[in-house]
Amino acid sequence: MKIEKNEVVYTEHKYSLKENIRRNKFAYALIAPAIVAMLIVQLIPMAQGLYFSVLKLNQFTLKKFLSAPFAGFENFNRVLFDPSSNMRSGFLEALRNTGIYAVICSFMVLAIGLAAAMAVNREFKFRGLARTLLLTPWVVPSYVVGMLWGFMWQQDTGIINRILVDWLHILPEKPFWLTGSNVLWAIIIPTIWRNVPLVMIMLLAGLQNISEDYYEAAEIDGASGFQKFRHITLPLLKPIIGVQLLFAMINYIYSYNIVSMMFGHGAGYPGKWGDLLMTNIQRNSFGTWNFGAGAAATIVVMICVLAVVGLWYRVFRDSLVVDE
Repeated sequence: MKIEKNEVVYTEHKYSLKENIRRNKFAYALIAPAIVAMLIVQLIPMAQGLYFSVLKLNQFTLKKFLSAPFAGFENFNRVLFDPSSNMRSGFLEALRNTGIYAVICSFMVLAIGLAAAMAVNREFKFRGLARTLLLTPWVVPSYVVGMLWGFMWQQDTGIINRILVDWLHILPEKPFWLTGSNVLWAIIIPTIWRNVPLVMIMLLAGLQNISEDYYEAAEIDGASGFQKFRHITLPLLKPIIGVQLLFAMINYIYSYNIVSMMFGHGAGYPGKWGDLLMTNIQRNSFGTWNFGAGAAATIVVMICVLAVVGLWYRVFRDSLVVDE
């Protein structure tokens, strides 16, 4: 405590980590199981994957496991620069496809989810039933989504082409959806369909926490519906939108189930226009027993994800600050 001009100013004492643990033993005891679980489930496998990425780990050295020959950065070179490597073949194309897929799915799911949340937030008859039906896609397992949409995208027998060509006459002929340049859209659309409900529920919870007083005051000032949405709804939903975008980008970068089941029920290849990072790594590492190169590829993907998280933090940093 120090005194300046008859005013008492209290300075906060900063405790060391050891002092904090001693002062808050019970609190640290409560979070200790979670810390141990994170070490076992996340940090230790991450460190092990990093170690595998510098080993020559294949079908000949797998029985040695942790004592496999040291390869240094050879695995990373095979993934990124060696054109003769099976891991390099298609990896950059999968990286491109995954970037397009993640960006489109993230923003489309957010936009559709926000529109659906605002729609079901209004009072209307059978609102509870509408909310329940809109949640249906989220209940369906992603493996089942991949299989169902795989049948729906079939050129001759699929329901999608029948609707677009035979019923609505939007297209002149039935296109191929599971081969060629249309493959990525065949993956994006079911992904959006399945993930919209979760985002809708999260944004609906945020909308219900916004006081009606803000909208009433804006209406008195003559604000239009779009102005109320822009200056009230969006700013107050920004923390939720930020968290949803973060989870969505990470989820879509690591997406695997829908693609793997849509093409060959877990063993197919969607081609250069639809291959994603996870399907590419799984096929080229487990299919050819190149586990060291596969681990190196996952490290590259992890670095890309960390870059995305860093960019996200710069954009939404102000939304994470809690006013005291």
